Amino acid sequence: MRAVIATGGKQYIVQEKDVIEVEKLAGNPGDKVTIDEVLLVGEGSKVECGTPTVPNAKVEAKIVDQFRGEKVIAFKMKRRKSYRRKKGHRQELTKIEITKISVGKAAKPKQEKAEPKTEDAKKTTAKKSASKKADES
Repeated sequence: MRAVIATGGKQYIVQEKDVIEVEKLAGNPGDKVTIDEVLLVGEGSKVECGTPTVPNAKVEAKIVDQFRGEKVIAFKMKRRKSYRRKKGHRQELTKIEITKISVGKAAKPKQEKAEPKTEDAKKTTAKKSASKKADES
């Protein structure tokens, strides 16, 4: 089963036993992490797409390592103006292993309340609806 998850402002296509690098997640190596932002899940012709997320879908993962990525250099320069700025950045990353992709059953929509059975209750509901109509006009 495959899933598209969103974490750290990016989207990843994952399946069980994948090891991916994402932006830093809180936790230590060996901790379990649950990602609730599942955008799409399924396999073959059974694909469920979320709007924006799939309800009751979760991806469980285990933190393998916390580390920093390679250094990225941002260099600005304007020729003949003796303007140079050099700035470096190292992103904090987390390596996670996907352990389980699960899709729970969607909650059933709530049904509207049935009409009251007793005559007293019918009279009170009729009075309430009549007073609402009078207030609106």
